[in-house]
Amino acid sequence: MARAGMPVTDRGDRGTVTAEVAVAFPAVVALLGVVLAAAALGVSQLRTEEAARAGAREIMRGESSAAAAATARRIAGGDTQFAVHPEGGYSIVTVTTSVDVPVLDLFSIDLSARAVALPEQL
Repeated sequence: MARAGMPVTDRGDRGTVTAEVAVAFPAVVALLGVVLAAAALGVSQLRTEEAARAGAREIMRGESSAAAAATARRIAGGDTQFAVHPEGGYSIVTVTTSVDVPVLDLFSIDLSARAVALPEQL
């Protein structure tokens, strides 16, 4: 029985907001996971590029390839491949690393960066 001045509500729509949230929430969580994984991947790429630059600086100063590789591994992480290729008067340093991203761990993701150095002439 409805009171005077009180609107009568239809009870057939009760709980629809809960159902809509229950459907949308997993999609929002999945999207957040992908965004965070992409950010982690970007940070790993920046570390790989910095490792290549640091290795190139070591080569440029006349350090050995082993010392340059140790510097690159210290910056990029332990699972890092380091290569130096002389080309003309330059040395090309390539750093490659594998990345374990929490959401994207189903895929094998390898990141690579190159830096070029002109060794100093004493």
